[in-house]
Amino acid sequence: MVEDVVNPAGERSGQFGALGLHLADPRVEASVLGVLDRVEAHLRASVASADPLVTEAARHLLQAGGKRFRPLLVALGAQFGDPEAEQVVPAAVVMELTHLATLYHDDVMDEAAVRRGAPSANSRWTNSVAILVGDYLFARAADIAADLGPEAVRLQARTFARLVHGQIAETVGPRDTDPVAHYLHVIAEKTGSLIATSARFGGMFGGASPEHIEALAGYGEIIGVAFQLSDDLLDIASDSVESGKTPGTDLREGVPTLPVLYALAADDSDAASVRLREILATGPLVDDALHAEALTLLRESPALKRARETVRSYAEDARARLAPLPEGPARRALESLCDYIADRTS
Repeated sequence: MVEDVVNPAGERSGQFGALGLHLADPRVEASVLGVLDRVEAHLRASVASADPLVTEAARHLLQAGGKRFRPLLVALGAQFGDPEAEQVVPAAVVMELTHLATLYHDDVMDEAAVRRGAPSANSRWTNSVAILVGDYLFARAADIAADLGPEAVRLQARTFARLVHGQIAETVGPRDTDPVAHYLHVIAEKTGSLIATSARFGGMFGGASPEHIEALAGYGEIIGVAFQLSDDLLDIASDSVESGKTPGTDLREGVPTLPVLYALAADDSDAASVRLREILATGPLVDDALHAEALTLLRESPALKRARETVRSYAEDARARLAPLPEGPARRALESLCDYIADRTS
């Protein structure tokens, strides 16, 4: 799942650069910033509970920061209608609460110790508390969605169902499906679905036309997949912590990301490719020497080049989905995300 990097709420304009987003029009930037500020206040109020422990645990990840990518897409989608429409902010809150809820559950399943630079909820309290707080956040999202009308409730529920299907598919594994196709399907379900609904909600509650709403949703799904795939590549190719974690983390933990899957599926007979497949087939690389060797081989492999080409193709597909939208600063901002994804992994 695409993870959010720590970014305090008071540095909204700077977060656009972190996402590769360019808002050249001051009026659009002011509008988007205004929505995000109102979303932040609404989020803090929404997770409050009569039980102090629930409030503290529910605000734990919220206060740790994040790019607020999903509310950002709601705000941008609303630019194709009325961005000041009353329901735009609560729609963005529904999307972010749903996302936050999945993070609590993910950390339990992954046995994570840290999230967004802070102790994970499960390590600070318990797995049971983390699961229940995630459930609480899903309930709060549904409650707010109810005020937006039956269509919002239906879309949020269907998106949640896709998220669950994606998590089940990831947990069970590819079974009789091609591993690469399975992996791309998991990302579309776990990540793309919620980002698609975020863009759709922006258009819907901003009053955009049906054609524009569908274009935004299609763009959201593809750009969400592209972001996750680009994070896969950064985990291998970057010497920095640009991906939000130490390079090679997925490799060490045995997470089968796209470059690894391409490497395992390759039939190259050169010594480097054969050696790489041998190492990857052993599973999680806890041995430092093997981990370093595999990381070096992956960085020089045809598999990484192929994965870069796949990311670029998704970025271009996302751009193509914007064709029905009118020219203007909001569309150019969405296009800038495509450029950023294509460039960050090249």
